[in-house]
Amino acid sequence: MIGTRAVGGAPVAAAASPCGRRFVLAFPCLWVVGVVLWELYCPHGPRLVQILAAVPAIAYAISGRRLCVLLGGASALFALVPLNILAPASPSDALSTRLGACGAILTVVAAGYLTTGRRSRLVRELERAREVAAAAQDAVLRPLPSRLEGIELAGGHLSASRGAAVGGDLYEALATAHGVRVVIGDARGHGLAAIGTVAAVLGSFREAAHEEAELADVLRRLDRALRRHLRERAGGEYPPESPEAEEFVTVLLLEVGRDGEVTALNCGHPWPYRLFEQPVGPAMARQTAPGEVLPPLGLFPLPAELPVARCRDLRGGDALVLHTDGAEDARDAHGAFFPLRRALAEAAGPGPIVPAAVVAGVRAAVLRHTRGRLADDIALVALRNDRSPLSAHPALSVPAGDARHR
Repeated sequence: MIGTRAVGGAPVAAAASPCGRRFVLAFPCLWVVGVVLWELYCPHGPRLVQILAAVPAIAYAISGRRLCVLLGGASALFALVPLNILAPASPSDALSTRLGACGAILTVVAAGYLTTGRRSRLVRELERAREVAAAAQDAVLRPLPSRLEGIELAGGHLSASRGAAVGGDLYEALATAHGVRVVIGDARGHGLAAIGTVAAVLGSFREAAHEEAELADVLRRLDRALRRHLRERAGGEYPPESPEAEEFVTVLLLEVGRDGEVTALNCGHPWPYRLFEQPVGPAMARQTAPGEVLPPLGLFPLPAELPVARCRDLRGGDALVLHTDGAEDARDAHGAFFPLRRALAEAAGPGPIVPAAVVAGVRAAVLRHTRGRLADDIALVALRNDRSPLSAHPALSVPAGDARHR
């Protein structure tokens, strides 16, 4: 799963490198050596013994008790013993001044030692909280299986909220008696505030996908689950001016039959891209537009008749890539939009299309394009029909229902 640690991973990686860690650990030692050398070779300059009191505090912040006590004791000794004995005595070399500096250093050492235990407990509690949060987020947006009934799958997610692995985007794929059913959606807002809506929609899909024979009935179940979730959040029926009345979820439902037939229902969501496998050069990527798009769930009641789109069959070796609008809307520092179509073709590359490589390649390209500064959550789901060998594409012309991306 793609998370915010990957988004903001560059600074962490730099700080955790071996060279950076060695420099951080050596910094307080260099501080002490610098003060001692100044005292020895600049006897007529200003005295810097007092700044040795900062050394144990720095050592404590970096590594904990052992280095704090060691450098604190050395600093207290250097502060107590006059090093510039060849120079004339000055008021700053008075015994009372040195005793005061030594006392300050020892006080910092004692305070650091006593608070180390509390810091360790807080770190352990934070690690446990992260483990619980990761488990909860995995339960909401669980990793996709690598394969379902001859369909190779991969999914990934980037959250715009630091510290969250799940945001306002959702996806799931299930093997059912009616075929492989896939949902991808985008709840209003992003980050932790949208997780409740995501959980409600995904929970409903995981039941309805198995129980409902028609894709339209699955969508109606999702709509009812969303409205029930909003009512529970509002404590009853909510008026039009309430915040719940402004909540919505874009949803794209796909069903891939055993013969490769693809049907879809779209509620305000971007249509997927179709990738055609090429023996030489990047894969060919085209965005499909096979049918009517309904309004997002939550804004208006669903019509009596739902326009189920009949997409072009997914032939052996070809792939579909579902995405949320955060991928196309991602911008760089100059305001340029992310070229999703080109990134998909480059990530797929020549030869057989590998869904995991497509998702990883687009993820890396988005992070490079935005430099890790995402304005919205991004979700990607790639699925490839691996049931039969690749058949030749006669002219690779744009088929009915496929449209070139703008």
